Amino acid sequence: MNDFYNGYQEAFLGVEIKLPEHGAYKEVIAPAEDSTDGVVKYVNYSLILSTLRRFPIFTASNIDGAQFQKAPRKDNWRTDSRVAKEHQWGPELYKAANSDFDKGHMTKREDVQWGPTIALASLAADSTFYYTNAVPQHADLNQKVWRSLEDYILHTETRGNNLRVAVFTGPVLHEKDPEFVTEINGQKLQIPVIFWKIVYFKKADGEFYRAGFMMSQNSLLLKDGIIKERMEFELRSEEDIFMDFEDADTYQVNVGTIESLTKLHFEPAIEPFTDNRKIKLILKEIDVHESFLESSNVQQELGFAIDNLLL
Repeated sequence: MNDFYNGYQEAFLGVEIKLPEHGAYKEVIAPAEDSTDGVVKYVNYSLILSTLRRFPIFTASNIDGAQFQKAPRKDNWRTDSRVAKEHQWGPELYKAANSDFDKGHMTKREDVQWGPTIALASLAADSTFYYTNAVPQHADLNQKVWRSLEDYILHTETRGNNLRVAVFTGPVLHEKDPEFVTEINGQKLQIPVIFWKIVYFKKADGEFYRAGFMMSQNSLLLKDGIIKERMEFELRSEEDIFMDFEDADTYQVNVGTIESLTKLHFEPAIEPFTDNRKIKLILKEIDVHESFLESSNVQQELGFAIDNLLL
């Protein structure tokens, strides 16, 4: 593989922001040819895959707002030869009957589209077009609300403030995820419903901060007949997170909530945003509905609190 496939750099922010602790998945991490720990490296980002679900458990990317380069988009989707075909989905999923969804980048193309030259930035962007970096996302989520969050993080804050940030992204791979209505090569497939994103950044005070977000495509998938039935969580009481805080926005959540749902554990950092909602309420409120998309200015309605964190 190309020597520029450097992967996620833990010390990128000047302090170690390590990959999340993922011991809960150690039995299902897909091996890769040039990796001893299952971490698959691309240009400016890395990921690990689940052998059971054939989707990324998480992706980890470095973004340098000061070195962002504009480059044309080339949709060069392909499988990764370093990973066994049985551990990754390919075009057969996205061309199947009733596959009315997008190839949802987990690491955003433009996030890693940076470097000292346009050529290197273009190589980085191209390296996001592996199926290993994709999860089915309803178009209304991928192209509207989720994209609005991604664009806000990259263009408004990271580029706007010439920041360096570390971003972790992934689906919640839950045993109760609903089944896709179409079998792929005779195999039943569960489609992830919930997506999460965590941003680490340094403020002018020299301290490191983090912010977490979650969105759900449950209602959108059900509306278009992509899944057989709605996903319903039945969480034990000890899995509910009670927090004595205020000023929660709909799609911003505490990282502890993401950790509870994913069984991943992230590096500690200052987290001014706090959320006193129970997980069941959060999952209901982050579910994107068509009526919301039609009647709202998405950017305004999301009301991202991250802008206040960066002041």
